[in-house]
Amino acid sequence: MLSLFGFCAHGMGQEPSEQESSPTDWLQVHHRTIQTPWVLPLFMDSVETIDMINGFTTFRVQLNDGFTIPLSVGTLDSISYATTLSDEQEEKDPYRVYQMYIYTQGQSTIASKSEYVPCYVALNGGNSYASRLLAAQIRGRGNSTWEWYDKKPYRLKLNKKQKMLGLAKAKSWALLANYRDVTDLMNTFVFELGRWMGLPHTNHTRYVELFLNGEYNGLYQFTEQVQQGANRVAVSDDRGLLIALDLDDGPELSPSATDNFESKVFGLPVAVKYPDDEMLTAERLDSIRSVFGVLEDAIQRQDYATASTLLDMESMVRYLMIQQLVYNVELSAPRSVYIHKDGDGPWVMGPLWDFDAGYDFDWSDMYTGHNFFSNYHETLLGSDPVSRNGNYRCSKFFTNLFGCKEFVKLYKDTWNNYADTLMDHTWGEMEKYLAALREGPMARESAKWPVSGKNFETEVAKMKKWLTNRVQYTGQLINGIPEPGEEEVLPPITSEKLCGTINVETKMSWSLGYQQNNQVKVDRASVLTLLGVDEASFHPQRVNIVPLNTDGTVGENNTDGVFGGWFNGDNNPRVWNGGHTYIEVFGDLFNWNCGLRQDTCYDDEHTVTMQYQYQVGSVLCKVNVRVHFTISW
Repeated sequence: MLSLFGFCAHGMGQEPSEQESSPTDWLQVHHRTIQTPWVLPLFMDSVETIDMINGFTTFRVQLNDGFTIPLSVGTLDSISYATTLSDEQEEKDPYRVYQMYIYTQGQSTIASKSEYVPCYVALNGGNSYASRLLAAQIRGRGNSTWEWYDKKPYRLKLNKKQKMLGLAKAKSWALLANYRDVTDLMNTFVFELGRWMGLPHTNHTRYVELFLNGEYNGLYQFTEQVQQGANRVAVSDDRGLLIALDLDDGPELSPSATDNFESKVFGLPVAVKYPDDEMLTAERLDSIRSVFGVLEDAIQRQDYATASTLLDMESMVRYLMIQQLVYNVELSAPRSVYIHKDGDGPWVMGPLWDFDAGYDFDWSDMYTGHNFFSNYHETLLGSDPVSRNGNYRCSKFFTNLFGCKEFVKLYKDTWNNYADTLMDHTWGEMEKYLAALREGPMARESAKWPVSGKNFETEVAKMKKWLTNRVQYTGQLINGIPEPGEEEVLPPITSEKLCGTINVETKMSWSLGYQQNNQVKVDRASVLTLLGVDEASFHPQRVNIVPLNTDGTVGENNTDGVFGGWFNGDNNPRVWNGGHTYIEVFGDLFNWNCGLRQDTCYDDEHTVTMQYQYQVGSVLCKVNVRVHFTISW
């Protein structure tokens, strides 16, 4: 037995100073099994025990709170002190699969996305990166993956900033489960593509096999946490901004949060990620809303000259074409859309995040299904994005700039600069990761988390074929976007005017549910007359159609249409769950789809209101359409 005592102690959850340094800060344990040393911060009371069991040496670290970590390290060569650490070895290999061992205090279950559990992390960096044993905290993370699937994603917070597997120093890291994605490549493909296209602060991928409290837990994608910081989203501490357009974190689904708001112009769900809660006063939150609203206003008015001073157009172009390429329908919600800004500089799109709902994911079986890659012709932004004729509605924040000839030219030129080599480069990177995954990690992952009817190699082949076809099809879509004419740049809105109301009678059959034969037909000429616009000067792309609450306020569109709304029993727009009737507006602004949900709607009639909004000069003109549904049995 070997015992070492008298080291300086740091308890669980305490955070040593970044500048703290002494000859006993670090202990390096050299052994022949792993060519690089385990690096052990001295937060323990003692290091003890070298027991030979079945030819293996067990090295046990006794912590000052009685918590122990067993580490099998083979034959021990030597123990030495170091005042500094080598972050990397000579042969760096970002494509390998590494091993990570996490031990929670008392082997506690990680059951919450808000409460951290103290833990220690042992990382085997092989012969590429420094191996480590570090004090940390861990909690759950994510939304659908955390709620729906047995394999959970995690957020890891080290007690002290560290460089991990060659990635720049930070405390917070993400362990992505990628359970929905049988290939484990969907996020990785986008990350590699985004960095190649030059989107700032794009994440990296390191694959690790995770052992949680001694039990194999599968293959994980280890990557940076999206957050403000010198080695993350590098905006300044005092004047930097990082926001997320995210329905889950916005005011509708997170009404008790104090860091979110509905944006002024497009009604986007905005959550402020930096400044954080400690720095974010109500006044600062309102200021951020106003600053973002200035950008929204320029985009709404299709004022490219102003918008290009407020927004990094290169980042917007690259961001949108990546979303279109992989058919990431989360853009339409929106979810996981990050935007950052430093001081007086422009807003910049990114970082890119969360793409396992792209690649033509089958939402009809979203809770248990793993079905992707069926149809490469689906389109997010459509063939004419400014008219929003895609399969999913996206906010005009993402589409209005396609009404500006300068933006369309930049969009096309940028795509054509990358198109010929995009697949060769990015899939070439995937092949490097695949070589390591095929050496055993993916087989172990499949054994731990089998997905019925799905085979890794089959899904990888499908993904490659789908992307190959998708690149060609996306090029056709992009190069076919209509060239905008010389449009009038609208002035800022200074007033609003309700111009009148149109009443429409529409019949629905309860037995037909979502498949009604009838539509809500609105007379085009009547709408234009009330708006005070003649046919020659009417610009359809400027039209907005919103659902109204019964008190006249604007409600949310929770349908898949470009415009529309689900209405509940009291005729107020709400979500699908509990909704009675709906209206969906796609390409035709004056003929609307409609339907009802049979398991909630048992009524003979409903009267709901939609509203046309159209800017004339500096006035936002409005026309209400009251739709009276008569439901036959």
